[in-house]
Amino acid sequence: MTDRPTTSYEAAGVDIAAGERAVELMKSRVARSRRPEVVDDVSGFAGLFDASALLRYDRPLLATSTDGVGTKVDLARRLGVYDTIGHDLVGMVIDDLAVCGAEPLFMTDYIACGKVVPERIADIVGGIADACALAGAALVGGETAEHPGLLEADEFDVAGAGTGVVEADRILGPERVRAGDVVIAMASSGIHSNGYSLVRHILATTDLTLESRSADLDRPLGEELLTPTRIYAKDCLALAETGGVRAFAHITGGGLAANLARSLPPGVDAVLDRSSWEVPAVFRLLQAHGDVPQAEMDKTFNLGVGMAAIVAPDRADEALRLLTSRGVPSWVLGEITEGTGEATFR
Repeated sequence: MTDRPTTSYEAAGVDIAAGERAVELMKSRVARSRRPEVVDDVSGFAGLFDASALLRYDRPLLATSTDGVGTKVDLARRLGVYDTIGHDLVGMVIDDLAVCGAEPLFMTDYIACGKVVPERIADIVGGIADACALAGAALVGGETAEHPGLLEADEFDVAGAGTGVVEADRILGPERVRAGDVVIAMASSGIHSNGYSLVRHILATTDLTLESRSADLDRPLGEELLTPTRIYAKDCLALAETGGVRAFAHITGGGLAANLARSLPPGVDAVLDRSSWEVPAVFRLLQAHGDVPQAEMDKTFNLGVGMAAIVAPDRADEALRLLTSRGVPSWVLGEITEGTGEATFR
């Protein structure tokens, strides 16, 4: 027999102790997202939520959504900033629930990485928990998976799923939209979490770098690109409570017009006024350096509009006042006209 090293899980690249330390580091921040309906599961194998809280509904419908952050995680990795990417995940998942008028209840997350670095994982999950607290959702569980050999030691990806509830007769959507309604825009905080493959392509093929500065930006481009996604859930729910909202549209992959069209019935169009807002500088910078056609910008980025609300015409002013009071920049973006179910710019 020949001497050879003892085979172990750690030798294969999986560090169980590091995973356990990551859990300890994140516990206090996860606790901040707790809702009263959360029930402790001592084993930790599942997240428990007291469904008796739904008895206050006449006909509660559960809504669910799942998403990730896409290639924005690559920029977070390159810049070594991990505490904001969780906000992006929650924004992508929970704000999808808000579109139908659902109150977010809870969320779970999944992180895959090449190597568990406890502090990095704790920063990621801590950001998710902080954002869940902002959205009113509990972070009830998650999973961190170490994939040595498939991912490099500094590589990672994040995904999550959320569950919400909405009263059946209060679901918002296309069937409520009428010609004459008003489209209200809610400003994005930046690029949010869509279009980063194009961003990375521009960085790779032009003179722009993560360290680039521009007269129109008050910080390096990399910091601007990592601006966390604005979370609209509570703002949308507050707006829905006024009774004037017909539908929402979360402006994610596909851009403003394509996402807004998803909230239209076949017999109307949304006519959007480009002159109603100034596209933020980061989009203009990327477009100019990347020589990106306007049509490509339109279908890739939110261009400064992260969420749109379609409201009854006599409630538009009230909606704008409410959003302003909640610190959400907003404006009249356009109107609903007779048409064929499309959103167009004028």
